[in-house]
Amino acid sequence: MKLHTISLFLTLAAFWLLNSGHNTLFILLLGLASILLVLVIVHRMDVVDHESQPLYLTRNIFSYYLWLIKEIIKANIIVVKHIWLGNQSISPTLSRIKMSQKTDMGKVIYANSITLTPGTVAIDLIGDEIIVHALLKKDIDSLLAGEMNRRISLLER
Repeated sequence: MKLHTISLFLTLAAFWLLNSGHNTLFILLLGLASILLVLVIVHRMDVVDHESQPLYLTRNIFSYYLWLIKEIIKANIIVVKHIWLGNQSISPTLSRIKMSQKTDMGKVIYANSITLTPGTVAIDLIGDEIIVHALLKKDIDSLLAGEMNRRISLLER
C-alpha cells in the first residue's frame, strides 16, 4: 500500500509539473497541497491499490507505448488509403480473437489497444476471447498472428 501511495504521489507531481508551466515557490506549494489533499481523499475512499496503480506494468509500458504509437500511425495511413479507394477496397469483418492475458488489467489493455488502432474496434470481452470488428480482413489476420497479444502478455510479467 505504501509503495502504491508513493507511486501515486510521484505520478500526480509529474502531472502537476508538466501542466502548470510555472515553477515559482507559491505555485509549487499549491501543487504540493493539492496533491496531498488528493492523497488524503483517495486513502479515505480506500482506492489506492494494485489496480489503481499497476506498478508491475511500469517496467515495459514505455516500450509498449512506442510500439503502439507506431502501429496507430501505420493503421491511420492504411485507413486513409482505403477511404480514398472507396467502399470496394474494404472488407468489414467480425471475429473472435483468443487472448492469453491472465489479469483483467491485461485484457483491458488488449481491448483498448485494439480500439485505439484505427480500423479495429473491440466490441466485447467474453472469458479469454475478444470480439473485434475490423474494417479490413487483414487487420483480423494481424491480430490472429498475435504480435499485440504477445507484447501485452509481456507487460503482465
